[in-house]
Amino acid sequence: MSTSRRVVIVGGARTPFTRAFAEFMQLDAIALGVGAVGGMLERTRVPRDAIDAITWGGVILPSHAPNVAREIVLDVKLDPRVEAHTVTRACASGLQAITDAAAMIERGDADVVIAGGGDSTSNAAVQMPAGFVHKVGPVVMRGKSGPMDYLKLLGSLSIKRDLVPQQPRIAERSTGEVMGEAADKMATRNGISREDQDAFAVESHHRAARAIAAGRFSDEIVALCSVSADTIVRADTSVEKLATLRPAFRKDGGTVTAGNASALTDGAACVLLMTEERANALGLKPLAAIRSWAYVGVDPADQLLMGPAIAIPRALQRAGLSLAQVDRVDMHEAFAAQVLSVVKMLESDAFGQQRLGLPGAVGKVDPAKLNVHGGSLALGHPFGATGARMALTMANELARTDARTAVLGICAAGGVGAAAVLERVG
Repeated sequence: MSTSRRVVIVGGARTPFTRAFAEFMQLDAIALGVGAVGGMLERTRVPRDAIDAITWGGVILPSHAPNVAREIVLDVKLDPRVEAHTVTRACASGLQAITDAAAMIERGDADVVIAGGGDSTSNAAVQMPAGFVHKVGPVVMRGKSGPMDYLKLLGSLSIKRDLVPQQPRIAERSTGEVMGEAADKMATRNGISREDQDAFAVESHHRAARAIAAGRFSDEIVALCSVSADTIVRADTSVEKLATLRPAFRKDGGTVTAGNASALTDGAACVLLMTEERANALGLKPLAAIRSWAYVGVDPADQLLMGPAIAIPRALQRAGLSLAQVDRVDMHEAFAAQVLSVVKMLESDAFGQQRLGLPGAVGKVDPAKLNVHGGSLALGHPFGATGARMALTMANELARTDARTAVLGICAAGGVGAAAVLERVG
């Protein structure tokens, strides 16, 4: 994926991540995106007339304005000529927006692009039963409906079957299985214990807490509604505390709990991408360059969340790197069971041979290099924002430390896997 137009990340911003139905409950996905992009524009001081486009990722798109990217352009008062489009690839949507932007820049379709994503789980639409829609629709949409038609309609409605809203359920359309159930099965299949899951979750919280205490996220987060820091991180959590939680998805023998699964979250994140030449011309110092990326699909009925175990080696191969040569591994923590399973797959000779056609394992993941500042288990997971949050954090990590390369890995609904490789500039 080499190109003469090297794409660099020169900055970015994100809102604090908060638990759904809490501090950001009154903010929809557009408002969250405006908060992140507005904060990034203020911090980077990039000339507004230099921006060519916005690409944005989202999962819970507002029904009245699903092209969130375009609404952000208008709300932050960018020139209306700025092109904008919104993409959705489940939990990989934020990364998809970034790699879409990188591809645009590599092709010469744009020089400067804002890319990111966000979601307001608090404002997810509550669906009415199909029976209600099928009964009410013909009466409401027919212009000649009169009082008697509405009276007949009221008499035909059942409170239980037609009027009780459906509880939102993040389930696979192809299998009917919710993601937590898939993670539980993955834990059993790959021999991941409850104790290991809880220990991994605790370490995520502790690493994130240390990062916050050290000011590691200070230049990423922009305050919104008087909230200036992530609110889900628990510095005082422990394996003993998590051990008291009941299984959340499989009551009989389940190991996935609210403590070792990511929380429903509101938030948004973005990065500013451009050619290296344009960054130099504008006097902006690149944080990192995008070296490669890969997206894959797996059978949702097999191991729904195993995608990163295939996408990461593919992105590394395109970058000309081995796993051992990478200084940071940042993996989306949808569930502790999923991350630990993917790590086990990458280290398995059998997996490398049977699934990837390799002579042996992809390689060992050094725990000291994995999710060094915590992950979604601690920080939260606004579906469309996580990929952008990871890219921003790792770009800053490469700029601040002696690390030269980082690989990102994301699992997503539908059996999707995503990965990208970032490298230090200079």
